[in-house]
Amino acid sequence: MSAPAHRAAGIVTRGLACGIDLAIVMAVMGGIYVGALFVRLLFSPQEFTFPDASALLSVSMFIGVAVLYLTACWAVSGRTVGAVIMGLRVVSRNGELIGWLRALLRALLCVMFGFGLLWAAVDGRRRSLQDILLRTAVVYDWEPDLHVGEPKT
Repeated sequence: MSAPAHRAAGIVTRGLACGIDLAIVMAVMGGIYVGALFVRLLFSPQEFTFPDASALLSVSMFIGVAVLYLTACWAVSGRTVGAVIMGLRVVSRNGELIGWLRALLRALLCVMFGFGLLWAAVDGRRRSLQDILLRTAVVYDWEPDLHVGEPKT
């Protein structure tokens, strides 16, 4: 007997996974900031002061960290930490991993146009605008690895 096809993930589950991933990106940014403070303190302890937070630098750093995190996770396993916790995976329309280029494009679209996720709430097939543009899908998948083409027993 073959396993049922993966079901498309809904807006609530995807939103929760996104919130977890946002917390991870913010934690990474905090770690980078604290690391930079320690380096600054190590090389000039007498003149040490806390740097002023630049909005442009903070936004640029957020975009860079988020895009790098999402791209690497989706290209390697189809899952971010939030997706693992919520049992989700990003796949191509034929159920395979999306590859590095599509993962990068999807990450850029998700970070720069996060509101595109809201389309999944009204789309009959639960696709975000990013899914429609890049022919991807977010599905429920609790398996640790993606085993495309292997028969399920």
